[in-house]
Amino acid sequence: MIDHARAASIWLHNALPDWLLGTLMLVGAAVVAAGFCRWVIGWLDAYATRFGNVAQMLAARCKGPTCAVLVLAAVSAMLPVAPLPEGASNFIAHVLGAAVVVVLGWSVMNTMDLFADLYLSRIHFEADGNNLIARKQITQVGILRTAIRTLLVVLTVGLALMTSHAVRQYGVSLFASAGAAGLVVGLAARPLLSNLLAGIQIALTQPIRVEDSVIVQGEWGWIERIGSTYVVIRIWDLRRLIVPLSYFIQQPFQNWTHSSADLMGTVMLYVDYSVPVTKVREKLRDVVKENPKWDGKVAGVQMTDLPNASVELRLLVSARNAGVLWDLRCDVREAMVNWLVREYPEALPRRRLEVGGSAERAGPAAAFVAAGEL
Repeated sequence: MIDHARAASIWLHNALPDWLLGTLMLVGAAVVAAGFCRWVIGWLDAYATRFGNVAQMLAARCKGPTCAVLVLAAVSAMLPVAPLPEGASNFIAHVLGAAVVVVLGWSVMNTMDLFADLYLSRIHFEADGNNLIARKQITQVGILRTAIRTLLVVLTVGLALMTSHAVRQYGVSLFASAGAAGLVVGLAARPLLSNLLAGIQIALTQPIRVEDSVIVQGEWGWIERIGSTYVVIRIWDLRRLIVPLSYFIQQPFQNWTHSSADLMGTVMLYVDYSVPVTKVREKLRDVVKENPKWDGKVAGVQMTDLPNASVELRLLVSARNAGVLWDLRCDVREAMVNWLVREYPEALPRRRLEVGGSAERAGPAAAFVAAGEL
């Protein structure tokens, strides 16, 4: 048996060129390592299911780096005995060194993601509640995770390039921005870096958070996602407004849920002077008490102005968030108008005209005009 194996080895060595034989040896080692990796992954999955979600998350993060490490180890072990030209061996050795750096960066990134996911899994978030602390934590973790990922990618690529003398200068330029090429790269990356720094500042100072209700450039919506360079705002009609991160550092905007999701809104009524304001206050109380959208805090009526021979009444109500407040205002407006039409039609806005003096001296026609019949 040994003689047959030795004979087969001698035949392969004589029949195939050295570079092809060495390539086949490296590819074979990588295939064997990949097959062994599948067995390791299956064992990790079966073992992790016994210990809950944390172990499953850890196993999921370890799959990719584990396979990469096994394949690189097998190829590295086979490289010294593979009959390859010296130049090819050196090139593959440099590639393996860069790959090891990439795998290390990948492992660090997966570790960071694992801790971030574990932290987020303990946050209880209710979409309809006043989740100020939860939204603050989710926003901080999301922005910091994106920033750290970007920095890890730049650091990993730079270190990987520095493993080879031929491309080491490009790796150095990523860190030091030396020379004309570094200046060009730095100028080209200026918007990216400014938005990245703005993202870190937003994560620390919290002018916006995920699911904050904001008004930006005249559009009202909610912060849907905060990326590394831009913010996605979900407009009330399901459009998406894309805004650079630096906008929220340099430009003014409205945040309706910065300190609390509770809001107050107004309903304006324009009625006649004869309107019974006391009855309006009582009716408003009855309307909001029957409406589940009201949070039970604010419900009041104020006479704020007398425009164009009418009375301006401001109805002030409150709700737990902006979306519910909008619906509550619409319900209150509809209920109050229907009530006025039904109970006090004479309190609706009317035009008054005086023809030739008082209504009594001008005759029946003027009286009809004053009463709003003409």
